[in-house]
Amino acid sequence: MSAGWTAKTTAMFSSPARRRWLDLFGPFIGLVAVIAVFVMLSESPGQFLSPANLRIVFAQTVIVAIGAIGMTVIIISAGIDLSVGAIIALSSVITALALQHGWSAISAILAGVFVGGIVGLVNGLAITQLGVVPFIATLGTLGIARGLAKYFANQQTVNPPATWINELAVSFPEKPWMLVAPGVWIAAALAVITGIVLKRTVFGRHVFAIGSNETAAKACGIRVDRLKVWIYSLGGLFFGLAGVMQMSRLRQGDPTVAVGVELDVIAAVVIGGGSLNGGEGSVLGAMIGALIMAFLRNGCVQMGWANYVQEIMIGAIIVLAVALDRYRSKALA
Repeated sequence: MSAGWTAKTTAMFSSPARRRWLDLFGPFIGLVAVIAVFVMLSESPGQFLSPANLRIVFAQTVIVAIGAIGMTVIIISAGIDLSVGAIIALSSVITALALQHGWSAISAILAGVFVGGIVGLVNGLAITQLGVVPFIATLGTLGIARGLAKYFANQQTVNPPATWINELAVSFPEKPWMLVAPGVWIAAALAVITGIVLKRTVFGRHVFAIGSNETAAKACGIRVDRLKVWIYSLGGLFFGLAGVMQMSRLRQGDPTVAVGVELDVIAAVVIGGGSLNGGEGSVLGAMIGALIMAFLRNGCVQMGWANYVQEIMIGAIIVLAVALDRYRSKALA
């Protein structure tokens, strides 16, 4: 009995086991820690944890959460996409312009999502066909997409007519039975579907394969370049949908929004267990990471802290998240 217990205990705290425990419970521990800190600092903890404030937090999570779903797939494949914020701005402008020109709400949404997919496709082709590293390729499209957003919007906000799109990211939906914003349910459904695709399909296994060892994946017959184009295009579609949610929140298309959102999205994925080295990550972890970022920003607002404090804290969390990623990599070695 004693020998068996000792063996189990040793296995639990061995490096691979410690890595699995960190990946599984680390994001949840981080979320609880952030909430606990603001509850202790707040003069009225009940208000911070009230149903009304939780609805606000969930609504504020939608844009980063949807972006994090697409970024999870990209980071698992050992890639990166810095054009997220610019795609969100461009998609929000295109959606607003489509509504302004009399398009139906569904058509406008599809237009915004499609534009995001096109930018993602351009990223994938630049990386695979031109041989540009993902960091530089997506940094370039960041500028292109932001410039196009300003061009199409004529460097001003685009104010479309009111439609049901405006209700997608509201904090308090008109129908009480929905409990939270429709965008929250959409993000949750997409997270479940993408999680299943990554874990249960050939596409998902190939994504993990090229992120773990691209050379070995090629030797196994995986068409890596084509798969990368699909991955970045899929990420662009998610970023485009995030842009639609941005338009819903502001009720206008703004070419200057979402500056720096890519940092929140990348941080959410890394905090949730994604590795910048590729081959690691989960959609569930990314969703928890997105919630951490939302609770952090909401807590700062509740405390009345200046915006620069939020920026400092977000920057510190990104550094800590990358450091944690490195620690996890060493723990596995």
